[in-house]
Amino acid sequence: MASISTSGPDTTTTGQPPSLAAAGRFIDGLATRDFDGVVDTLAADVRFRALLPRRVLDLQGREAFRSTLDTWFGSADDWELVEAVLGEVGGLIHLRWRLRVTKPELGPGTFVVEQQVYAASDPSGALQDVALLCTGFRPEAS
Repeated sequence: MASISTSGPDTTTTGQPPSLAAAGRFIDGLATRDFDGVVDTLAADVRFRALLPRRVLDLQGREAFRSTLDTWFGSADDWELVEAVLGEVGGLIHLRWRLRVTKPELGPGTFVVEQQVYAASDPSGALQDVALLCTGFRPEAS
């Protein structure tokens, strides 16, 4: 079972904290491996940038984001959201999660991957400008 924590709003920059509703649905979608649910939290014109261990992504739109989720996680046999944090930093939504997965193409055993996101939201609360940092899939210590 995942531990989930939240941090309180920081209103020093914008005067108004962003809505964390979409962030909560994003994490819920990850926990249940509901990628459609994750994508539904995004603005139609979402910009997605990711710093990965071996490359950088810069994508536009929900379909590109969905395709990336499928590439990263679609072939996982086992899936567990180990930890998740959501909050707000200076008017940006902050998300962090750690997953434990098995993926035969990576090798035997379990792997952990941690990702951290800062995102702006549009007036409806949808995530609009998403910047992600990823550890890559790391063999879990026994």
